[in-house]
Amino acid sequence: MTAEPGTQTSVIGAEAFKTVFRRHPGGVAVVALEHEGGLVGFTATSVISISAEPPLLAFSLASTSSSWPAVAAAGTLAVSFLADHQDDISARFATSGIDRFAAGGWSLLPTGEPVIDGAVSWLRAEIFQRTRVGGSYLVSLRAVESSLGDDPLPRAPETSAPLVYHDRTYHRLGEHSAI
Repeated sequence: MTAEPGTQTSVIGAEAFKTVFRRHPGGVAVVALEHEGGLVGFTATSVISISAEPPLLAFSLASTSSSWPAVAAAGTLAVSFLADHQDDISARFATSGIDRFAAGGWSLLPTGEPVIDGAVSWLRAEIFQRTRVGGSYLVSLRAVESSLGDDPLPRAPETSAPLVYHDRTYHRLGEHSAI
């Protein structure tokens, strides 16, 4: 039996919770889509794989995010998994109040979703569920297309590693970090 959220006798504070997750590394992705004739995108470290068969993934997004109205209305979007040299792109897509696409470095798929040039990989996905959880939404996706080396868009070299975010700092994985 699982307890309902909010029924515990005590909970940790928001700052303690944030600290725990700052110490948990995450891969860095840019989620991007077309909305009302414009492009919307944001950095996400909350992308998770749910199932390989069928190919399902998810991410979370705060209901207060400026990107939420676009995600709430979207049918499809793209998730670009950033390469270790793309920390500047991650920072740009995490910055509020700017045109995140103005500096370039992205391409449109034939279906209209933007993907980040030079990313390690990308997935185009259909949104099939948006679930309100606390002050955020868990957005579940079905992958329908991917960059597995057969697409014409610029990709990161095979030697590129994924960009990782840990304790408010970007990191590179490589031979030096292998155990």
